Amino acid sequence: MEYVILAVVIAVVAIGAIAGLVVSGRRRQQLPPKSQAPVITAPKTPQEPQVGEEAAPPTEEPRRTVEEVPLPEAPEVPEVPEAPEAVEAVEIEAPAEAEVAPAIEVPEPTAGRLVRLRSRLSRSQNSLGKGLLSLLSREHLDEDTWEEIEETLLTADVGVAPTQELVERLRTRVKVLGTRTPDELRGLLREELVELVGKDADRTVRSTKHEEGPAVVLVVGVNGVGKTTTTGKLARVLVADGRKVVLGAADTFRAAAADQLQTWGERVGARTVRGPEGGDPASIAFDAVKEGIAEAADTVLIDTAGRLHTKTGLMDELGKVKRVVEKHGPVDEVLLVLDATTGQNGLIQARVFAEVVDISGIVLTKLDGTAKGGIVVAVQRELGVPVKLIGLGEGADDLAPFEPGAFVDALIGD
Repeated sequence: MEYVILAVVIAVVAIGAIAGLVVSGRRRQQLPPKSQAPVITAPKTPQEPQVGEEAAPPTEEPRRTVEEVPLPEAPEVPEVPEAPEAVEAVEIEAPAEAEVAPAIEVPEPTAGRLVRLRSRLSRSQNSLGKGLLSLLSREHLDEDTWEEIEETLLTADVGVAPTQELVERLRTRVKVLGTRTPDELRGLLREELVELVGKDADRTVRSTKHEEGPAVVLVVGVNGVGKTTTTGKLARVLVADGRKVVLGAADTFRAAAADQLQTWGERVGARTVRGPEGGDPASIAFDAVKEGIAEAADTVLIDTAGRLHTKTGLMDELGKVKRVVEKHGPVDEVLLVLDATTGQNGLIQARVFAEVVDISGIVLTKLDGTAKGGIVVAVQRELGVPVKLIGLGEGADDLAPFEPGAFVDALIGD
């Protein structure tokens, strides 16, 4: 029995041992193999060299001669393709910008121009024409009324002598007429004013060439009356009437005068002869007439410098310009430009200019901005020369040939 128990115990122990071996074998198969830890080698600390007896005997190392050391092979250098022959650079000039010539304008016809511009005389109309009609329409024309009529005429710069003549004629005709309807009064006043302005005077600007050459027109006046602008507008008037015009910029004292006149000329296709700033005006005027002869022009317009009528030297120079121009031929027109707004002061200027040059015609500017339309009568009486042109605005075609009938109609209204 003891042997049986001992055998059972030994069998149990053996079975347990075998089972443990089997389990441990399976675990070894399941666990991943242990990675070996990286070996980190510490840098060798340099030891101080030993000298004397402590120095270690030198160790002989194998050495190689120069012949035994292999040299590195030279890298292959890629072949560089030959550069093509350089092409000479060709400078290509940019096309020059073509100068664009200003478009040549076609001025408005001068025939009937004053009729088209009659509305510009509205201020003079209210002062002179309508004022006279209102006074003459009163039921009783007593002495006070006639004095008011005289005052209206004098305020409009008609002048003393012309005013007295007009009032006397009006008084006589009103007595003869007896009854005075509005139409009769208007007709009466129109007749007398046209007679006063002068209906028979020759008001044409002499601008047609003759055997000696082109017609020469001098434009004179004091500073600030608008001579250069008037000269440019007159060029448009002549071109509109079929004339070929050459301009002479003889105003060399004002810096922008020549440029301004040239601009006016370019707009209508008229050539401008000019010289250096501060140059001799007489020389430029002479060259302008010479150019007009060469181009077979009809008219040469010469813009002279503005000068004070009280400066004797400047006035003498104006006379010199006229004398030099006459070496080519006669001066056909001398137009005096007056500012209508200056009134009686303009008459003083006109007297002095008339003593230096033979004035043949008057150009009245700025009549659109004044209530003194009677200056037309006064200046004609003072100088004995007709008003030939009037300026009625700032536009290029606002210079009109003077027509007495149309002017009076504009003054007294419809």
